[in-house]
Amino acid sequence: MTRNKKTAKKRDVKVYMIVLWALFVMFGLSVFLLFHGIVHEWFGPMPTFEELENPETNLATEIISADGKILGTYYIENRSNISYDDISPDLINALIAIEDVRFYEHSGIDKRALFRVAVGVFTGNSDKGGGSTLTQQLAKNLFPRGENLSKIKLVIRKFQEWVTATKLEYNYSKDEIIAMYLNTVFYGHNAYGIKKATETFFGKEPNELNLEEAALLAGVVNAPTKFSPKRHPENALNRRNLVLKRMETNGFITPEVYDSISQLPIDLSHFGVLDHRAGQATYFREFLRGMMHDWAKNHYKPDGTPYNIYKDGLRIYTTIDSRMQRYAEEAVREHLSLDLQPAFYKHWKGDPKAPFVLQTEEDVEKIMILSMKRSDRYRILKKAGLSMDSIIANFNTPIPMTVFSWDGPIDTVFTPMDSIRYYKYFLQSSLMSVETGTGYVRAYVGGNDYRFFQYDHVTQAKRQVGSTFKPFLYSLAMQEGEYTPCTMVPNISYSIQLPDGKFWEPKDSGKAKFGEEVTLRWALAHSNNRISAYLMKRFGPEATIQMARRMGVKSDIPAVPSICLGVCDISLYEMVGAMSTFANKGVYVKPIFITKIEDKNGNVLETFKAEQREAMDDVTAYKMIELMKGVVYEGTGVRLRFKYGLRNPIAGKTGTTQNQSDGWFMGITPDLTTGVWTGAEDRSVHFKTIALGQGSNMALPIWALYMKKVYADPTLHVSQGDFTKPLSNVDLDFDCDKYEEEQSAAAAPEETEEDEF
Repeated sequence: MTRNKKTAKKRDVKVYMIVLWALFVMFGLSVFLLFHGIVHEWFGPMPTFEELENPETNLATEIISADGKILGTYYIENRSNISYDDISPDLINALIAIEDVRFYEHSGIDKRALFRVAVGVFTGNSDKGGGSTLTQQLAKNLFPRGENLSKIKLVIRKFQEWVTATKLEYNYSKDEIIAMYLNTVFYGHNAYGIKKATETFFGKEPNELNLEEAALLAGVVNAPTKFSPKRHPENALNRRNLVLKRMETNGFITPEVYDSISQLPIDLSHFGVLDHRAGQATYFREFLRGMMHDWAKNHYKPDGTPYNIYKDGLRIYTTIDSRMQRYAEEAVREHLSLDLQPAFYKHWKGDPKAPFVLQTEEDVEKIMILSMKRSDRYRILKKAGLSMDSIIANFNTPIPMTVFSWDGPIDTVFTPMDSIRYYKYFLQSSLMSVETGTGYVRAYVGGNDYRFFQYDHVTQAKRQVGSTFKPFLYSLAMQEGEYTPCTMVPNISYSIQLPDGKFWEPKDSGKAKFGEEVTLRWALAHSNNRISAYLMKRFGPEATIQMARRMGVKSDIPAVPSICLGVCDISLYEMVGAMSTFANKGVYVKPIFITKIEDKNGNVLETFKAEQREAMDDVTAYKMIELMKGVVYEGTGVRLRFKYGLRNPIAGKTGTTQNQSDGWFMGITPDLTTGVWTGAEDRSVHFKTIALGQGSNMALPIWALYMKKVYADPTLHVSQGDFTKPLSNVDLDFDCDKYEEEQSAAAAPEETEEDEF
């Protein structure tokens, strides 16, 4: 009996051993088959080698200034990739300390960390930490997110991630894996990848981060919302200091450094979510978006699909200089917010019809209803099927809203109709500055603030140009050998017969030198309408229009004599391009905005050069420069010299349109041609007097402020020298000024521009 029991016991042990070995073999075979199946994609596709090298992410298209600054991006995910060498060592150390301290020791799977997690599971101690390495986290990011997987599929997915992590470790260096990881993670606030994170949080490049900034970003990755320094500053501070503590524990920093840095507050003084409605050159970026949409439709990737500016990580190298763009935006803000807008409010104070000039109550009501119908709110309500009475009632119901002010956005309660009236008061300005010779647009300001005013007054808007049109007519005259800046013409009234038999005779508000002979230089300097009528009678509207066409103006210009006074609507873009012809020695150079476009790998897809054509000979162009210098030396632009101290050679022309609705100034220097327009969006809104509403008061000061900032920046190398005379046998010494500098100073109070209508 005892022997039988012993025999049975031995048999049971043998069976148990066989079963145990069978289970072990089966487990090993199952693991082998599992990994074999994963490698051979039995359980679903695995990332390819190409996908490992170039993870499929939505890469933002970057808009890059001529001086190498990123002006903005177009994106679905605001992401840009960088290399390991572009990353701060402090960030790498901080990331390793908090996420994967044995990163440089393991081969993608940290066995010690997995064992630690297993012990934590069995003992119920959840503080043992995570077992996922940085390589595993990167591998996880290569698989689709947001899938609703079963528990079995979740287990298989984890093994797939392990296999992918092993592939990553086999094919890439540790440095490359670090860079790939930092390029794929999300940091919150619409910032994907470390490059956009550093721009958003600190306004820096990744290699410029200091220790405390690096520690913060390394900590944010774990839970971007929970540890957001903007939304949860206390959580973010604690997390940052935990990262610093881990860095100290693992020998990346000394205890003294930890004690010092951990006491510092989080500095978010440069924090800014990258929004297409905020930042620098917003109007330009929106204009460029339309250009790039058209470009992308006709340019294809190697796979045959069109480029997508929101996903393909293009690099658009623009002509904009970020320094000059900043000076232009500052000049617009400075003049409008500190000078012109306060003067406008004071000018209209107490007037019940403000700010509409010479309008009846019925006219004002029509203007308001028309403005209502142009609004997005109206279109939405109309589409929803509301009647006109219901829409008007909606527009007269107070609601909370945020409105523009020069001191910053204001949260208030307005009716939508009241907000329309509120915005009617604001004067707008636009500026475009073009480099001589190249046609590169160096600065582009389309309005006051793109967040509140989306209408672009550089390329979208076309407004009456007033006396800034006169150089087209004078160019035509200078082209004829008999005319020079010193040619004398009687300053008397001239009438021109129209096709219907009637006569057109322009008037001047001023009586200066009436009945005397004056030089053409004096006439243009003082924007004299009688002499313009004389020249129009001599050369005719058609020839004048053809000259404007040769100088790049494409807008419709009616063939009537009054165009010599600027009754036609032309964009600022066209006017600046045309006026730059004089500085370009008679060659029209079409202003351009882009120099080249690259793909995400740096391959050049297209380069751009400005179109050019000869509009006039260089002698005619130089004569016009001499004529337009008179505007600044003794005419309507004289305040450039006496108020703003700009005594270097400048050619210019002011412009004021009917009832002072539009104020213009076109200024030309040897290096830059810059145009400024100022007015309200509604033409019935303007100053009631020409003293305040003329171009020399509305637009010229912005030009002066901009150029003073440009000249004060030695890094721009913008010349204050004189224009170069053409190599010609023609006598180009036009000494026909009637006033010496002292006499010009005495004439300064008489700078009022002639009323052009």
